[in-house]
Amino acid sequence: MRAGAQTKPDRAPNVPAMCFRPLHLNPVAAILLLIGVVAVGTAGCTPLNNPRTSAAPRDEEPSTAAATGPRADLSGQTRFGDASFYAGRFAGREMADGSRMDPRGDNAASKTLPLGTTARVTNIETGESAVVTIRDRGPYAHGRIVELSPSTARKIGITKQSGIAKVSVAPISIPLPDGSTKRVVAAPTP
Repeated sequence: MRAGAQTKPDRAPNVPAMCFRPLHLNPVAAILLLIGVVAVGTAGCTPLNNPRTSAAPRDEEPSTAAATGPRADLSGQTRFGDASFYAGRFAGREMADGSRMDPRGDNAASKTLPLGTTARVTNIETGESAVVTIRDRGPYAHGRIVELSPSTARKIGITKQSGIAKVSVAPISIPLPDGSTKRVVAAPTP
């Protein structure tokens, strides 16, 4: 080879040289490209609960535990946590029990109390309380155990400025799966 001569990369004939240049992407573009490739690659995957591909025996139904969420709490025990209230945009929307969210009503949402449960919600800081009926599912923010209608939230001292409050939720009556109702003597709040 003579001095100053450049070597050509090994390549197939008639393939442009630009095909062998390194690709330089900024890190964000590289991540987005990778996410896109993974999303496209998994889009055609067959779900595990497909009877043709499931590892479960053919005579058993696939588990729906993950799809149904937390198990209904029929214990009647008082719970402690944060309460929030429905945003105004949810007024009139259908709730889990089929009724419409009434901002002036006693409706509330719980992840674990059965729909139709009546409970006393007490603001631990102010001592103010109100009786609510669980008609919806939620709230889905970490640490929150109940979501209240705006009027109920005001009754117990939750304002738009504070947004949330520490509360106790003491069930009064819980509808049971067999159609009967469990009456609960609520424990006093601390």
